[in-house]
Amino acid sequence: MLGEYPIEGRRAAEIAASVERAVGRGELEPEQLLPPMRELAGRLGVNPNTVAAAYRTLRERGVIETAGRRGSRVRSKPATTAREYSRLDVPPGVRDVASGNPDVALLPPLAEAFAAAAAQADRSPALYGEAPVVPELGRYARAALDRDGVPDGPLAVTSGALDAIERVLAVRLKVGDAVAVEDPGWGSLLDLVSGLGLRAVPVRMDDEGPLPDEVERALRSGARALVVTSRAQNPTGAAIGAARARAVRRVLAAYKETLVVEDDHGHGIVDLPLHTLSGVTHAWAFVRSTAKAYGPDLRLAVLTGDPETVDHVQGRIRFGPGWVSKVLQRAVLSLWESGAVDAREVAGAYGRRRDALISALDLRGVLAYGRSGMNVWVPVPDETGVVARLLHAGWAVAPGARYRLGAPPGIRITVSALSGDDIEEVADAVAAAVGPAPARRYG
Repeated sequence: MLGEYPIEGRRAAEIAASVERAVGRGELEPEQLLPPMRELAGRLGVNPNTVAAAYRTLRERGVIETAGRRGSRVRSKPATTAREYSRLDVPPGVRDVASGNPDVALLPPLAEAFAAAAAQADRSPALYGEAPVVPELGRYARAALDRDGVPDGPLAVTSGALDAIERVLAVRLKVGDAVAVEDPGWGSLLDLVSGLGLRAVPVRMDDEGPLPDEVERALRSGARALVVTSRAQNPTGAAIGAARARAVRRVLAAYKETLVVEDDHGHGIVDLPLHTLSGVTHAWAFVRSTAKAYGPDLRLAVLTGDPETVDHVQGRIRFGPGWVSKVLQRAVLSLWESGAVDAREVAGAYGRRRDALISALDLRGVLAYGRSGMNVWVPVPDETGVVARLLHAGWAVAPGARYRLGAPPGIRITVSALSGDDIEEVADAVAAAVGPAPARRYG
């Protein structure tokens, strides 16, 4: 065992495993500096190249990060500690407005669509060697993307939006690259960036999405990719408007080598038009998932992008699962063709609840945001205290720490399960928990 550093081993794999065990046990704490490679090599009696290989493995696993001459340190949020698992346990009798789940009453019935897809599979089973995308689904998806102004490109089908984003980042970036991300932003994406050994660069935002000056700052500082949410941004509900899209596209035009990944999170649950950022740079990807409108268990997303990126993603899929189930693809196609989800009706249902909560909070002197989707973001002065007081009052909200990098504290409230009476009650509880109104900004 190495003095103040609980590190041991003679081979690179042993040294890396020793560090990771120490992090897991809390013997090496977040932000703690590791010894310089030559110093550790001398203490362990090994070649410095062995320690360099161990540190490289730890970076790739998201356990440590290296900042040039400032050395290597344990990540503040190790990749093995997902933000998703920091969610509150909801005690009996407490209402859960933290989950981010859709209203099950607004999800379409699935039995008929899957029965038809299964019957077709009985008549013509999918076999090895066939095209990975059901042709009819590809044509339907491409026509919808065309209507929304998404640039032309080949299609791939993945197991949800995060699967698509992971594959795109993995084929286009290398360990240590910087990725510009929304702040506050999707907690699972922040976990993913860390888990891939990439470095997240926060980009502040408002109701219209990422601020152009912030995007330019991140790209100028060396970020090789930008991940943005088109509509119903999680957790703030932001949606990129026409003017904001033009401004960000002008910034991107000066950084043509940037990978732009666009997540159309609100597809099927918002009635705001899409203003895409895709196609300005050489490398881009646009992702559209079925999860929020059709059900989280339908693990299917459509991905399009520049030919090279999509080809690399399809290659990775071939090496792994091969394809997303054709039965699932045909069931989703059936849901699309039958109009099983009325986006305007669903958007209206969420919008009425969201607007009612924001208005009720405003009447009580509490600022809140939520331009689209099913979530409301409330800036708060003391995140931990507010979450605890609301839990005591019978409401479980999502702590903002799951979504923030450098943004001020806040909480996320999902409106999916709220009725009119609920909205007044939760607004009273939030106002009592928050106290005086916070500053009128969230980024």
